[in-house]
Amino acid sequence: MPSQVFFGSAKQRTLAASDTLPAKLDLIINRLRIRDRVAKKTVAIKMHLGGNIGYSTIHPVFVRKVVQAVKDGGGKPFVTDTAGACYSSPNRGYSSETLGCPIYPVAGPNDKNFKAIHHPFKNITDWFLGTTMLEADFLINFAHVKGHPSCGFGALFKNLALGAMIGKTRGAIHDTCHFDPYFFPEKLGSDPAILDKIVAACPHQGLIRDKDNPKVLHLHFDNCNQCGRCLKVAPPGSLKIDPANFHAFIECNAIAVKLVLDHFFDGNATFLALANQLTPVCDCFGFTGPSILPDVGIFGGDDIVATEQAVLDETGKCKLIAENVPESIEIQPSAGHPFSQIHGPLKDPYVLTKYGEALGLGSRKYELVDVTLAPPGDKGMAPISATHM
Repeated sequence: MPSQVFFGSAKQRTLAASDTLPAKLDLIINRLRIRDRVAKKTVAIKMHLGGNIGYSTIHPVFVRKVVQAVKDGGGKPFVTDTAGACYSSPNRGYSSETLGCPIYPVAGPNDKNFKAIHHPFKNITDWFLGTTMLEADFLINFAHVKGHPSCGFGALFKNLALGAMIGKTRGAIHDTCHFDPYFFPEKLGSDPAILDKIVAACPHQGLIRDKDNPKVLHLHFDNCNQCGRCLKVAPPGSLKIDPANFHAFIECNAIAVKLVLDHFFDGNATFLALANQLTPVCDCFGFTGPSILPDVGIFGGDDIVATEQAVLDETGKCKLIAENVPESIEIQPSAGHPFSQIHGPLKDPYVLTKYGEALGLGSRKYELVDVTLAPPGDKGMAPISATHM
């Protein structure tokens, strides 16, 4: 039987607080039975607290509702993220006073409290998970949905995969893109100026001469939208724009999430994703630009794969707000999902849920349940006047 993913649309039919996203989050909390599941448990609420002057992270109003639900159920909540994000979070409205619970760095104040897990993958031998989150009895993964230049988009998987690791492992995850060779200097030919011609062919500064060896090309995968202009200049076989390099980072996200969720057994994890203020890049970039997609809504489920798949399917129905896309981004309308249209076809966000399903983290099949419609026989939840998107 497909997993249920609970959904509250950002659309409103009435000018009433009960028809807005925070109220729909309350309904999702009820449907996930969070209060019943957290009694006498320490509860980690994993968020991305952003950076610098970004203001498109999850508003404290939403977080406080989750915190209060945990308290109502007899649980002991705390919010957690990387040390840098935690310490600067008051600048973006996050504090123990505004959220109603403490904020703790996932690996301690100096990024030194971690557990090493041996799991070889490309350039990674051991993964270092922050122990603050692992000491909790229950996990609520509360993610903000947005684009991401490394993998197309970031939501539930990326919130755990990168945010649960210490800085050393986060860096290693990004470096997996460079593990499989993509530049073959022996096939350059005799033209001494060819490297500069290849570099000049990229309008996105995606290719540069390597800082340690100027005779080698270095590909900035975040910048690359796989337009192929460089391949038209490079001698045959000297340069590859290959799915293996782009998908390495995505597969890492799935592996890292499995390593985290292995610590939360017997239904002791649930997942919330807020798809509003959908910007092109990760909240860690430390700034907020105009939304490139309309607000979609809020999602909740106990199956991370199904919930992430639902997020992708619903955002995939939207059209890019082209006038809000930064001028430095080249839109590729034929690339598929809107996030692929701005970051390139090889940054296909659906690849992530395929990897997650293959690792046994859940199923891509789901039933989307509109929480504004009361379940059969439920007399304790009045329906909200709203339409499914």
